[in-house]
Amino acid sequence: MQDIGEIPMVDDVTDIPQFISEATMTTAQSLTELGIRFFINLLVCWILVQFFYYKKSRRRDYYFTFMVFSTAMLMLLYIMGNVEVGVGLTLGLFAIFGVIRYRTETVPIREMTYLFVIIALAAMNGLAPVYKVVGSVTDNPHYEISVGTVLVMAISNALVVLLIWVLEAGKILKHTSTKLIQYDRIDLIVPEKRAELIADIEKRVGVKVNNLEVGHVDFLKDSAFIKIYYTLDKDQTGSIDTITRAKDFLEQ
Repeated sequence: MQDIGEIPMVDDVTDIPQFISEATMTTAQSLTELGIRFFINLLVCWILVQFFYYKKSRRRDYYFTFMVFSTAMLMLLYIMGNVEVGVGLTLGLFAIFGVIRYRTETVPIREMTYLFVIIALAAMNGLAPVYKVVGSVTDNPHYEISVGTVLVMAISNALVVLLIWVLEAGKILKHTSTKLIQYDRIDLIVPEKRAELIADIEKRVGVKVNNLEVGHVDFLKDSAFIKIYYTLDKDQTGSIDTITRAKDFLEQ
């Protein structure tokens, strides 16, 4: 019998030819992806701010803030989604936002709600996968636009816009507001004269009072603080009711 030679052992795995290639995204594809994310996010944010928020509040300062904040957040999340970001940098970013929050004045609840929605939309539009890998690992894999993912992203943005439209249009909830007044007829604040008190406030303030609460009473000055609840008309906002300083009114 003929001796069979020993099978040579391969000590270094790098000697094995590599046939598997990874898909890489071209510069044109990267710019296309960024453009899709940017214009979808910008369009949705502009619709929310222009036709829902600004239509009622008329706050130009928040208009500028929402639009710029949305774009900046989209770019930040897009870059963070494409590079490896350490835990330290992530915590640092949250610390920066925390410092900004605590060094500013109190933001009304409506503005905070819109800011949270804008951040959520920027996160969704900045991190949702727009491209998908096509082809096997051994057959020149490449990136192509995922029409289904882009469609889902567009529908998700449309659903958020639809929900805000329904709520802002008063289809489900009525727009209510509160107003704090200093009342001079303390003889009417007793429970048995509540109907007369409401009628007098409605005549003098000019709103339909749904409910009221009597607060601090000053018998020396014959005055009392009364908080009234009333329903807003369509396309109206009660943000001015929260203003207690003349400077805040002039800044709007």
